[in-house]
Amino acid sequence: MNPVGFLVDPMTYGFMQRGLIAALLVGVVCAVMGTFVVLKGLAFIGDAVSHAAFPGLVIAFIVGAPLYIGGAIAAVATALAIGIVSRRGRLRFDTAVGVLFAGTFAFGVMLFSTIKGYVTDLLGYLLGNVLGISVGDLVQVAFLGAIVLMIVLAVRKELLFATFDPLGAAASGLPVAGLEYLLLALLGVTIVVSIQAVGIIMVVAMLVTPAATAQLLVVRFGRMMAVAVALAAGSAVVGLYLSFYLTLASGASIVLVETLLFAVALILGPKTGLLSRAVQGAATAA
Repeated sequence: MNPVGFLVDPMTYGFMQRGLIAALLVGVVCAVMGTFVVLKGLAFIGDAVSHAAFPGLVIAFIVGAPLYIGGAIAAVATALAIGIVSRRGRLRFDTAVGVLFAGTFAFGVMLFSTIKGYVTDLLGYLLGNVLGISVGDLVQVAFLGAIVLMIVLAVRKELLFATFDPLGAAASGLPVAGLEYLLLALLGVTIVVSIQAVGIIMVVAMLVTPAATAQLLVVRFGRMMAVAVALAAGSAVVGLYLSFYLTLASGASIVLVETLLFAVALILGPKTGLLSRAVQGAATAA
């Protein structure tokens, strides 16, 4: 097969066109939010909130409401609850995450067990299927993703200040607690946007891996976000083509490409890479 055909042939299918657009949208939104997640050390909360969206999806399915709305409400509510419990209860952040993560997901599993029959819609959200996304789903992903990106763009400097120096931000008059709750809410919406693509189980990888890879390559925040977006978009394209030609799960393929890029950056990174350290060590010893 010639290179042009290799690239063009998959795009003659509607499901690949929709899947590629959705994967790119999800990748960009996750990379932008993932930059804050990595810098603030919130990787575990991403996993918790993604699982917390499950009971919202189940409730929405039972009452006949749009699944995205149910998942969004549950994810945002849980993310905010984690912040409230951590602050009001004076608990460690990871403790609050662990308690609410286990409780909300268990509640979702209990509700799921009451549904008779094989529920493909809900199982798709658990495992992810970006190639099965509909036009309606794509519109919802684009709408929610645009909201997240616009809000982040509007308050980027304030979020960054509160992330790096919360005491200094508070002293300058910024509402640090409010910004933290806003970040958590945006994280909840981002996760709901993402679970259609890669599923609840792997959504944390979409949030963390591109940003973590970018952190190995660059130092400045703006460059880190730009590199994370580029890595996420590239992984989405390569992962989808791999899933098409090798008949693999699309979400898993995207995540594995991102993980491979992280491994390469870890080994060959210009500042913290294992290979560069070995070379510097050998030069010092000589």
